[in-house]
Amino acid sequence: MDRSLIQAVFMLVLGNNVAILSDSLIKLLDGYETPFQFAFMRQISALLVLVPLLMLMKKSLRPRQIKWHFVRAHVWFLSSLFMVLSLTTLPLATANAIFYAAPLITVFLAVLFFGERASWFAILTSILGLVGVIVIVNPSEVNGFVLAALGVALALAVNNLLIKKLPAEHGVMETLYLTTILGVPAGIIGTLIEGGAWNWNMAALAFGSSIFVLIYAATCVFAYRAAQSNVVSSAEYTGLVGAVVVGMIFFAEQPELRFYIGAALIVVPLIILTSMQRQPADSAA
Repeated sequence: MDRSLIQAVFMLVLGNNVAILSDSLIKLLDGYETPFQFAFMRQISALLVLVPLLMLMKKSLRPRQIKWHFVRAHVWFLSSLFMVLSLTTLPLATANAIFYAAPLITVFLAVLFFGERASWFAILTSILGLVGVIVIVNPSEVNGFVLAALGVALALAVNNLLIKKLPAEHGVMETLYLTTILGVPAGIIGTLIEGGAWNWNMAALAFGSSIFVLIYAATCVFAYRAAQSNVVSSAEYTGLVGAVVVGMIFFAEQPELRFYIGAALIVVPLIILTSMQRQPADSAA
């Protein structure tokens, strides 16, 4: 196997399991009473990291061509709110399994709004994945927090598709910066309307969560530049295994059998689909 491919897979496995640490910090919150404040704290934390890095790289901090960055910023902000609601109430593994509906939703949205063509197996994979989500959450137990987790998946899917609309000249660091800074006014307004007492303990969790998310983003940049996405993307689903392990060790969670059945319906077809997409690239090499 090519060395760069091994490095790319390793970085994706590392990145996705680091992202689980971010989710774990959110789960440590006392509750979901002030999701706007937490999302705002994450914005400020990310800027404290990104602004010095961009200045060191001598990148402009002035927003340019902001229309689609503005849209993505607010979709991302909504996903942060939904994430707080879902992770503070649902088991870690269950919430993450629902989050993994994002690539399945992406397929449907790409066909409906971007005119992309999807193979019959890609469509079948999406259907099986959504069935897997239903198996995990059990329709009789669906509540607002489950819907919040589905909101996270939808927001992630929309954000992925909107990448196609971003200016090509903006690098990853600039994109992260613009996605953060343009959502700050919404964070301020939401926090003021929410009216919760400022919680410095929550600020520490928000800072740690932001650091882990930025590390995840960096590993994705490395991996997808080192190898073709359709060859390595299945490595991202190892994060679901990490969520189960972390949930068992630190939160005393014991997933039921239906979780494993539902997770298999989500992950296995995606891995097969990735393998099918990989074959033409391998044969071309």
